[in-house]
Amino acid sequence: MQFQSKLPSIGTTVFTVMSALATKTKAINLGQGFPDFPMNESLIELVNKAMQDGYNQYPPMEGWVPLREAIAEKIEDLYQRAVHPKTEITVTPGGTYAIYTALSTLLHAGDEAIVFEPAYDSYIPGIKVNGGVPVVIPLEYPSYRIDWKKVRAAITEKTKLIMLNTPHNPSGAVLSHDDIAELRNLVRDTNIFIVSDEVYEHIILDSLPHLSMLRYPDLFERSFVCFSLGKVYNCTGWKMGYCVAPEWMMKEYRKIHQFNAFSCNTPVQVAMASFLREKSQYLSLPDFMQKKRDYFQELMSQTRFQPLETHGSYFQIYSYKEINQDPDFEFAKQLVAIHGVAAIPVSAFYQSGKDDKVLRFCFAKKKETLEAAVTKLVKV
Repeated sequence: MQFQSKLPSIGTTVFTVMSALATKTKAINLGQGFPDFPMNESLIELVNKAMQDGYNQYPPMEGWVPLREAIAEKIEDLYQRAVHPKTEITVTPGGTYAIYTALSTLLHAGDEAIVFEPAYDSYIPGIKVNGGVPVVIPLEYPSYRIDWKKVRAAITEKTKLIMLNTPHNPSGAVLSHDDIAELRNLVRDTNIFIVSDEVYEHIILDSLPHLSMLRYPDLFERSFVCFSLGKVYNCTGWKMGYCVAPEWMMKEYRKIHQFNAFSCNTPVQVAMASFLREKSQYLSLPDFMQKKRDYFQELMSQTRFQPLETHGSYFQIYSYKEINQDPDFEFAKQLVAIHGVAAIPVSAFYQSGKDDKVLRFCFAKKKETLEAAVTKLVKV
């Protein structure tokens, strides 16, 4: 028996491969993006209480109502955008699921979707499996900025959506006011939609603002905006996120969602509903992560790796051109096998395998982890 693969060119993700190598060799894993420090004990206690209080059955398909209300309050406070918790917010099992469901809602066979590379690895498979055609535009190396002239040149009558990511994974670049102005001009009077991956909304550094699609009425009216609670509260394994969109778009989104996950972990939603109102927990995150990034940069200054500019996410890209000219995947495997540190080769974020001799490191780690890793990297 046989069937035709919907993703014939897709194998196991580089994150799985590098993490498996790190585990096998007992290397320090600065590759996959998850913290290794404890999450907030109060949130754990709230989840435990919710389970003991009997919140263990299906919640509403759209998400626990008090949680959606708390999210709406947060959005209005941060972005001055009034969204209706009952009709414009859907709670999802993680940010990647939120993005995939948005793509499934929008795309029909032959629709074109503009994607900027390097790109988070779920975007292009999500487009392809839904019958869409990815139109890939490279970001400008080494700044990883968008060349809007290239975007305009790529627009056709088949263009259905633009996939955005700010703060950007893997580079840490963030959209600027100029980018927003270009985007607004580009989509005005068109039927082009936006899927905006904003899972690192609170991990934005150097006192820069997060320019969410939620801030701009003309952009929000055509956007699915996707977020992750796991990234905010250091509990990535809980797989809890949400999507925000205008009511008419969210109605279609929920048609897909209800026949896939249907709903998410109830006790976590109940706990998040109250914890989300502790504003200091997410408002303090930029300063917390900036200290980690700055400390990692200080440590890495002892090495021959050269940092590229980063302003968001919990990743830092480093060039190894001064060390050797090996392909980045080979160099990453050498780091694991010989030096005991795992990183992610950035060529994995390109369909073409474009190799600028850079690696992505995750600095959302304990001080001791970062110090131990750099002790090894200074020997490279």
